[in-house]
Amino acid sequence: MMTVHEVSELTGVSIRALHHYDRIGLLHPAEITGAGYRLYDDTALERLQCILLFKELQFSLKEIKDILDSPDFDYSRALDQQITLLQMKKEHLENLINLAREIKQIGVKKLDFTVFNTKKMDEYAERAKESWGQTPEYREFEEKSKDRTKEDERKLWAGLMEIFTEFGSMKGSSPSGSAAQRLVKKLQDYITEHFYTCSDEILAALGNMYAGGGEMTDNINHAGGEGTAEFAAQAIKVYCSIL
Repeated sequence: MMTVHEVSELTGVSIRALHHYDRIGLLHPAEITGAGYRLYDDTALERLQCILLFKELQFSLKEIKDILDSPDFDYSRALDQQITLLQMKKEHLENLINLAREIKQIGVKKLDFTVFNTKKMDEYAERAKESWGQTPEYREFEEKSKDRTKEDERKLWAGLMEIFTEFGSMKGSSPSGSAAQRLVKKLQDYITEHFYTCSDEILAALGNMYAGGGEMTDNINHAGGEGTAEFAAQAIKVYCSIL
């Protein structure tokens, strides 16, 4: 048995995160002592290892819980994917180290950008994620969208962007203010009605994506002005009580 502090030191997962995993039913300790100390056995550590694997594949905690609780979950297959992904990352890092050494020896005339290309690794991670991707939310989304026309889809996404336009109009206010919090609830309800059931945990994961850069962030900032994605993400954090 290991205490929560020992598990945190062993795995690098914070004590706060382990407590959160317990609270949402993702990872329960094997035992709680009379003094209230959480204790973890080997079975719990195996489950934690799987949690960390699926986090590497960019799954939300809600999705991970659904996968691990599924009667079809294949632990051996998950480990095989983890091994393959880590080997690819190891090869990528070794190539970067070798390039850095060559540049040090011969100078910046060493022009080799192939080592920065992570496409193969990213594609493997995406395929692995897709192989586990039949979550209830994904199935719900497929069911709700199966009969929609392109015009239906356009209107739905336009409606979503209108909500972000509203976020943009209140960027100068506090993300914890009542107006911002009501708008977060409106966003959550809109997603639930038109796409899939948007729990607080899923909403929190979406908030991280909104401010994470890339096309999603650009689209939100285009709708509401620069800084809208970050403001919406902060308001969502307050709403989901994970600040």
